[in-house]
Amino acid sequence: MRIFTSIGCGLLAMAFFTVTPAFADVTGTWSTVDDKSHVKIEPCGDKFCGKIIWLKEPDTKEGKPKTDENNTDDALKSRPILGMELLNGFVPAGSNEWDDGTIYNPEDGKTYSSTMTLADPKKLEVKGCVLFFCKTQVWNRVE
Repeated sequence: MRIFTSIGCGLLAMAFFTVTPAFADVTGTWSTVDDKSHVKIEPCGDKFCGKIIWLKEPDTKEGKPKTDENNTDDALKSRPILGMELLNGFVPAGSNEWDDGTIYNPEDGKTYSSTMTLADPKKLEVKGCVLFFCKTQVWNRVE
């Protein structure tokens, strides 16, 4: 009887440790570099997107809300930065990676191809690329 119990426990332990890992959770609120803004990442359809929900300096020197003044599209220059979709179209590409997305940079008004990697539950590496030139930022989880 002990042999069967030992074999059963061994098989149960093997099954427990060979389960396919679940996808990491990228959803939540993330602080960008130098805590300039907070971006809330959440599902949008079958993909993931992120919106700016907080700005360290939300207003201009004149006291008006900051707008997308660097956008190359004149029709979008008056849209507010707060509430703007910054990340768009990310799909899971592994247990802790998301690919095929874009990131918009309001500082230069350009959109870049982007990937995200969850380095650990509290650190997100966000990479933006133009051709073969890439820049990676580490964002910290706020919640």
